[in-house]
Amino acid sequence: MTDVQETEVLILGGGINGCGVFRDLCVQGVSCLLLERNDFCAGASAASSRLMHGGLKYLETGEFRLVRESAEERNRLLRNAPHYVSPLPSLVPVRSRFGGLWAAAARFVGADAKMNDRGGLILGLGLILYDLYGRRFRAMPRHRMLGRKRLDALVAGLSGEIIGAGLYYEGQISHAERLGLELLLDGEEMHPRSRALNHAEIQRVEGGVISFMQGGSVHRVKPKVIVNAGGAWIDEVNDVLGIPSRLMGGSKGAHLVVENPKLLKALNGHMIYFGTADGRVNLLYPFMGRVLIGSTDHRIEHPDDAICSDEEAEYLCAVVGEIFPGIPVTPSQIRHRFSGVRPLPRADGDIGMVTRDHSIVELELGSGTPVLCLIGGKWTTFRGFSEQAADRLLDLLGKRRVRKTDEMQIGGGRDYPRGDARETWIGERAENCSLTPARIGALLSRYGTRLDRILPQLRGGETPLVHLPGYSREELEWLCRNERVVTLADLLQRRTAIAISGDLTPEVACEVAEIPARVFEWDAARKRAEIDALSLSSAGEPMTSEKEASRHSG
Repeated sequence: MTDVQETEVLILGGGINGCGVFRDLCVQGVSCLLLERNDFCAGASAASSRLMHGGLKYLETGEFRLVRESAEERNRLLRNAPHYVSPLPSLVPVRSRFGGLWAAAARFVGADAKMNDRGGLILGLGLILYDLYGRRFRAMPRHRMLGRKRLDALVAGLSGEIIGAGLYYEGQISHAERLGLELLLDGEEMHPRSRALNHAEIQRVEGGVISFMQGGSVHRVKPKVIVNAGGAWIDEVNDVLGIPSRLMGGSKGAHLVVENPKLLKALNGHMIYFGTADGRVNLLYPFMGRVLIGSTDHRIEHPDDAICSDEEAEYLCAVVGEIFPGIPVTPSQIRHRFSGVRPLPRADGDIGMVTRDHSIVELELGSGTPVLCLIGGKWTTFRGFSEQAADRLLDLLGKRRVRKTDEMQIGGGRDYPRGDARETWIGERAENCSLTPARIGALLSRYGTRLDRILPQLRGGETPLVHLPGYSREELEWLCRNERVVTLADLLQRRTAIAISGDLTPEVACEVAEIPARVFEWDAARKRAEIDALSLSSAGEPMTSEKEASRHSG
């Protein structure tokens, strides 16, 4: 029998909310252990629309507190994580001047009404409110209403039915999973007795002691408080803890990354956020040299069943035609598809009307150990939600907050150089290694100022991958050794953007697999199993070969 480790807080779930709570508690000097059964940010946190947004559509349901918090947190992220979060000019097309007034009024009071036409009047009023809620820590310009002539100067090829648009700004995140990892690494550096473990699974619960398996060994821990940050899996985690619950009622959102140069050029760096004829809200915007299209909104009972189906993929391809009728998007252009489950509270009625706000439900084990369940929330508001949860945990532990996190920079965003300082930063490092300034700039965008930790590995030169020369063997080896990589999927899908960007092919997978195989001494069977597992892990999207990708890229 292994010794029992004592910790103040045990966090179950390494999605963005769990990562945020972990860092916040570490800052306060609270000892924490975080356990994630898969990899950090591998569930719903890996399957968002990659937007740090204020929630414009939440104005329609009267969730003003959520809109204000989201807008403020978006602005904070632009300052605290500038290596990954950047402004995204966004357009909401208008097809009429007065459309949607009655539907908006009905939705505002909670009635079921489809918003298939957001006219210029109601959109303009909404954007005025949006600007007001985002005025604190303002980091981007205010909105403007555009007529068709000015709109055509920004984005070409829009449907002739569109008479204008509202131009406003959101935030987009390039490397979401890495931001979650950096929160954990920051937390561990601030509190060395705290630890975040991935690929760790609970075995049993007895007398307030949690037994879990990690790295082939069984460990035992006795916490004073437990945080269930399982997201859409909260009820499943509670079942394992012996406290059955029915708190969650998730919504599935599917997305595509497509190779369509004509569409990419037409967008001209803008997101199009648009209502469709069937009353849904969809979006498309440039993403890593391709176009990201999203998303569906379907009720789902079991989060493990979430995949982007062929029907959803066909719908997302077709819906682009409502905005760009002259630019067909076909399934052959799909480079990556993914689907995740929004961790919504259980509720009846239209799933699209269920609140995206966050809350905490308190339960307890049979032994009396408190269990705080983090319900709902979204990427943009993770810091605020984490602060709320940490404050409650501090109360339970009889401690006081010693430091706020609202101005705390994250990981590679710390001292991130902007403007002219960027070129100076790059030039200083280029003088001390064999890498070109262009290469250092690309790596700075990929890792932020954490690049200073990687550069010693690269000073002797790099060996570019044959099938993906934007990455090198030395770079990926450093990630394997220093960033909790356990599986090939960890490396390809979360430590790098190789999968989400649409660059993952069978050839790339086989070449990259050689690197962790050497680092972790995998035998041939383990390496083959890791490669085979990828066909199941991209939310049901089989990898296409490089020849197929080339043939379909036009």
